[in-house]
Amino acid sequence: MLGSKLRELREQTGLMQRQVSAHLEVDTGLVSKMENEQKPVSRDHLPQLAHLFNVSTEELEVLWLADRIERLAENEPYYKQAISLLSTKILK
Repeated sequence: MLGSKLRELREQTGLMQRQVSAHLEVDTGLVSKMENEQKPVSRDHLPQLAHLFNVSTEELEVLWLADRIERLAENEPYYKQAISLLSTKILK
């Protein structure tokens, strides 16, 4: 989720991955892996990314947390049911 959003934001702003990587002071390959959901985005990078793309840190934090929850639970046999149950409880 977050990686796709970052790619979308980068493309909307006309930036190249190397420009994002320079802003974050990381390797360009890492930016590529983050956008392709192969590597999780560091929470420490969220404020920098929000500033770079002129979006709220909150928006990126929500996507970061959703990705984290999914990574934590995705190998559990009943994670979809558990997430559904939790969603129902939260929305009450």
